[in-house]
Amino acid sequence: MKYRRIAAAVVLAALAGCALKYEEIGRLMAVQSLFSEDKITNNFSNMGAAFLTVPVSRGEGPVSELPTGSAATLPAEIDAFITDRNVTALLVLKNGQVVFEDYYQDTDANDLRISWSVAKSFLSALMGVLVDEGTIETIDAPVTQFVPSLIGSAYDGATIKDVLQMSSGVIFDEDYLKFSSDINRMGRILALGGSMDGFAEGLTETFAPAGQQWQYVSIDTHILGMVIRGATGRTIPDLLSEKIIAPLGFEAEPTYLVDGYDVAFVLGGLNITTRDYARFGQMIAQNGQWQGRQIVPADWIAASTLPSANTAPGNTGYGYQWWIPVGAAPGQFMARGIYGQYIYIDQPRNVVIVLNASDRNFRFAGVNRQNEDMFRAIAESLD
Repeated sequence: MKYRRIAAAVVLAALAGCALKYEEIGRLMAVQSLFSEDKITNNFSNMGAAFLTVPVSRGEGPVSELPTGSAATLPAEIDAFITDRNVTALLVLKNGQVVFEDYYQDTDANDLRISWSVAKSFLSALMGVLVDEGTIETIDAPVTQFVPSLIGSAYDGATIKDVLQMSSGVIFDEDYLKFSSDINRMGRILALGGSMDGFAEGLTETFAPAGQQWQYVSIDTHILGMVIRGATGRTIPDLLSEKIIAPLGFEAEPTYLVDGYDVAFVLGGLNITTRDYARFGQMIAQNGQWQGRQIVPADWIAASTLPSANTAPGNTGYGYQWWIPVGAAPGQFMARGIYGQYIYIDQPRNVVIVLNASDRNFRFAGVNRQNEDMFRAIAESLD
């Protein structure tokens, strides 16, 4: 009898192991077809099929009002733009009111849409709150002060400001179209339930001393997440819920992609409705205020949206996880993610534009500039 119980336990353990492997294989297969032409649009609204996720509480308060204003007539080129860029959602706010909102390719307002690197700007806002509260006293502190496990890694010597500005000097291949690139290896680690922290700690090579040269490497944002977790002892989903999302009164509960250790994929793993992206964007446009409450410090927003990073002359500028378009006036900046995710903000005009897309041509020469030109044209058309 005793041996039968042991044998049964072994069989159950083996079956559990097979089920786990089957789930991992399923996620990996979903990742391999994540950007395929026939699946990309549906995938971008259903990321839980490819990755582990956790909910991000929207809190228990009421949904914040997002009033509707007079319908806007957008530039005549907008229809061609929507088709060419494979747009799935477009929402425009003027003076905090929705003046245009539409959804495409069988998606709708209830879809939780993957942020990709738009999530970086959410993490920047969270960092600003923690600095203002004194939890992190200064962004000139070395990242190893809060993450000792990075001592001896490529990040040893980098400050929080260096990684905020994508100036860590760490070698990281960001080529989304190359199977063996670091960004794609990291995606497979995420899908298979590996450790993002372990991946970051294993990076050892740099191309320049920290702070000297700008180069966009998404792993820098994961380091910011490690710093925040080290400083607070809390998870990013919990902190983002408490400090940003619950005060904004989101209408739907977001999700975060996580690794096998429940560590959030902070460099691109938020899934939020288009209208909730707009709420966040409008709060930023109002210098951190939302319905009479200061959520993010105004001085942090001002500093983080300046083109302070050492980008090449004539190129799009960069601040603390925010982009600044070429030729932008003060107060014009954006959050940007791969495949056409944007929150474009024009503070002088009090315009916020949210774009979601599944644009497989997003890397083609001139596409980012074309998008920026369209956002500028939309904002100007509302004058």
